[in-house]
Order: sequence, then C-alpha cells, then structure tokens
Amino acid sequence: MKVALHTQVRADRIEEYETAHREVPEELTAAIRAAGVSEWTIWRSGTDLFHLLKVADYPAMIAALEKLPVNIAWQARMAELLDVVHDYSAQGTAASLPVVWEL
Repeated sequence: MKVALHTQVRADRIEEYETAHREVPEELTAAIRAAGVSEWTIWRSGTDLFHLLKVADYPAMIAALEKLPVNIAWQARMAELLDVVHDYSAQGTAASLPVVWEL
C-alpha cells in the first residue's frame, strides 16, 4: 500500500532537519524495512514535508516502531525540529493524507 503523510519543519531548523536525514541511524532504517516498508521518500516545499511510503501494512508498521528505542530517540530528535510531527501511536495511523486522484 502507498501512504502519504504531511509534517512541517520549523523554518529556522530546515538545515538541521536535512542534515539529520543524511545521518539516519542504520538501526532505524533496518527496523523500518523489517516493519514492511520498501520505500520512504520525503519531499520539502518551504517548511512543508510530504512523505510517501510503500508499506505492506501501515498500522502494523506503526505498532512495530512505536515502542522501539531507536525510533523513540529519533522521534524525540525530530520533535525538536518540527512544528507538525507524525504520531507514532495507534491513533497516528489515521494521519495519512487521503487520496484525491491517481493516474
């Protein structure tokens, strides 16, 4: 399945956000893959961040990552950089953007 998400980086933290994403811990990327994600791309337009994931089961992915220490640490780091964060709890599964049109 494809899942689109929207988050927002703080205007004064864009460079730090992009630097952090050049240094994503291998343990986290391995956990994301193990949770069923085959692709995850983030685009930025100004301070708006658009994520597109290809994942086998999005709620299962959230459940697998929610309590994982490396993800908790990463989310705490991202919370310092973002105005709008992604919710890694069961309620976060409803945060995906609705599909409006596909070709």
